[in-house]
Amino acid sequence: MSTTPDAPRLKVLSVDCFESPYRLRLPFRFGVITVTEGRQAIVHVRVRHQNGREGTGYAAEALGAKWFDKNPALSDAQNLDQLRKALELTAEAYRAAPELSAFDLYAEHYRPLLDAGAACGLNPLVTSYGPALLDRAVLDALCRIEGMGFWQAMRHNVPGMRAHAIAPDLNGFELTPFLRGLEPLTSVAVRHTVGLLDPIVAADQPAGTRVDDGLPETLEEVVATYGNRYFKLKVSGQADADLERLRRIASVLDRLDEPYAATLDGNEQYEDAEAIAALWQRMQAEPALQRLCESTLLIEQPIKRQVALTRPVSALARHKPVIIDESDGDLEAFPRARALGYTGVSSKACKGFYKSILNLARCRVWNEAVGHPTYFMSAEDLTTQPGVSVQQDLALVALLGISHVERNAHHFIDGFNGRPPAEARAYLAAHPDLYHEQNGRVRLRIQRGQLALGSLACAGFGSAVDPVLDDTAPMARADWPPTTSPTP
Repeated sequence: MSTTPDAPRLKVLSVDCFESPYRLRLPFRFGVITVTEGRQAIVHVRVRHQNGREGTGYAAEALGAKWFDKNPALSDAQNLDQLRKALELTAEAYRAAPELSAFDLYAEHYRPLLDAGAACGLNPLVTSYGPALLDRAVLDALCRIEGMGFWQAMRHNVPGMRAHAIAPDLNGFELTPFLRGLEPLTSVAVRHTVGLLDPIVAADQPAGTRVDDGLPETLEEVVATYGNRYFKLKVSGQADADLERLRRIASVLDRLDEPYAATLDGNEQYEDAEAIAALWQRMQAEPALQRLCESTLLIEQPIKRQVALTRPVSALARHKPVIIDESDGDLEAFPRARALGYTGVSSKACKGFYKSILNLARCRVWNEAVGHPTYFMSAEDLTTQPGVSVQQDLALVALLGISHVERNAHHFIDGFNGRPPAEARAYLAAHPDLYHEQNGRVRLRIQRGQLALGSLACAGFGSAVDPVLDDTAPMARADWPPTTSPTP
């Protein structure tokens, strides 16, 4: 087995998984689900470096129902067990692995884990959740042992990324100089998510329904409080209702004197490109939506994943760039999507940071081939909460050079809800550019619509703090596969 010269090898000694519950301050509706509470997975690994030193690393991510697998026959509890099973499969494989570079640990298990997931009824997007968390925790531990931050480690290719059979289209592409040339951003703009239930103006909130916790609740208040100029707008697949809601959103955004930008997220609510293209054409015909249409950057995964990669999207792509998100289940998805007219793919830490970097390399190769920047990546969210979760995702976004990122947890969850106060204060002390204290709560600091990221250069994968796990419950064993097979 070849490896990148000088990439340190390590052995995974232990993997421990925990769960931390949280409540949303506002209900969040996307696609087919309305969320009012949730659970965050927290992973702790111990590794031994080839030099004999041992270290620990962490990762965290929401356990998201009805996103990784939207089969309506599955309950939300079964969706969470699917993700727990993905973590169990990965933990077992990584613990049994010999001493490998961090990248080879991922790459050598990529196909076996997809096969193991498929054997117990997990789709590739679900299965990828396991390595997505463990790879971050492993690299966090490696960075701490090496005394390096994530950006420095990636630019020096400490994980040992190299040409590999998992991405044969990149054979011949030199990853080490590519990584060396990346220039991490020091700040990113927050793209505010407008969910399908979110109030646009105060009149949308019936008497007695305000939370009144000192944080903005309506879109109008969000713009005034945080200064956002980037927005992600959910659409439902019901054209008349979507048009009316978009008119109301535009009536708020169009008051801004400076330019704004928006993305439309279809969340798989459309059957084909023609259906979403028909909505777009109706939007263009609306005088009240003229500026919103001109300000729209892309349309995200409008078509159901079962058919999204079976037919061209030219009917829609001629109007705006179209990207995949839920269809990005494996490393072959972006090339397949490109052949059908998609020009972009999302980066989400829950899908794996190595995948994001490989997809960025593909954009570089394809753009050089066509001679202009046609192919690109967007940065999206899966309720990345304050602490290690949001910081690792932001560190990745900054490395990829994506100037704006969807963020929703700071709006739908009050700060470090569900986590110990001592942990929140430790993050505030270690990352004062990213957090501030407000009304006695530690919350994300958004100024002029931007997040400052300088403190993420600390040793480790974007976080200088260990989560406080003394009173955090260990993750229960997954009750998966179910005793009776769900109906697709």
